[in-house]
Amino acid sequence: MCRPHYFDVRYSINPWMDPTKPTVTETSLSQWKRLHDLFVELGHRIDLIEPVPDLPDMVFAANGATVLDGRVLVARFRHSYRVGESPAYLDWFGERGWGEVRQAEYVNEGEGDFLLAGDTLLAGSGFRSDLRSHAEAQEFFGRPVLGLTLVDPRFYHLDTALSVLDRDEVMYYPAAFSPESREVLAERFPDAILAEEADAVAFGLNAVSDGLHVVLPEQARGLAGQLAERGFEPIGVDLSELLKAGGSAKCCTLELRPAPAAD
Repeated sequence: MCRPHYFDVRYSINPWMDPTKPTVTETSLSQWKRLHDLFVELGHRIDLIEPVPDLPDMVFAANGATVLDGRVLVARFRHSYRVGESPAYLDWFGERGWGEVRQAEYVNEGEGDFLLAGDTLLAGSGFRSDLRSHAEAQEFFGRPVLGLTLVDPRFYHLDTALSVLDRDEVMYYPAAFSPESREVLAERFPDAILAEEADAVAFGLNAVSDGLHVVLPEQARGLAGQLAERGFEPIGVDLSELLKAGGSAKCCTLELRPAPAAD
């Protein structure tokens, strides 16, 4: 995670960002701190990367890299405003002795568009990540990649339209995807939780699940009810200040998956 010390909306690279609307640094810090402390209370270890001046979106740590089996594919950002984040992640992982650390050749924005479901990487494209990044990730991680096309600019990253709940269960907003991708999702996840538009635009799908607890925006009450019916424990948080930049719980959280322990 990364503290939102420099968080602000100074430019617009998605439909949620309006530089004419003021942001309150203290509010973003307190909302982020609640999310951080909640993860700790749930028993998760949190590592922090230091925020860098003039990189106001660095709080959205999920976009910095994809980490799987101890290997790190650092993002290559589409927009110039965020390209400075990649060197910070290359340095952070390199200094901590992670295995192979490499910046992507093709544009991809980390776990914004790569989500692990079982043994498969679900991979989004349509707004940010280059379609060629899917083959690159498949080669780098040695895992199958399933491409999904996003068609609604409000859901510009895969993690705004779909959340992985456990190895074989997801929730998503169908209208965010192309007809072909909706068919793929329906076939692969026939029992998925389907979000209503009101919960989707509240960023209810930008959630973090540990297989039991699902941390999501408190405004997504419909999704919370559906999750409880499935046996999950939804936990609502208020990240309304960060939503001004098009991010919520998952955007703030990069999962670090080390290499499996040797037998």
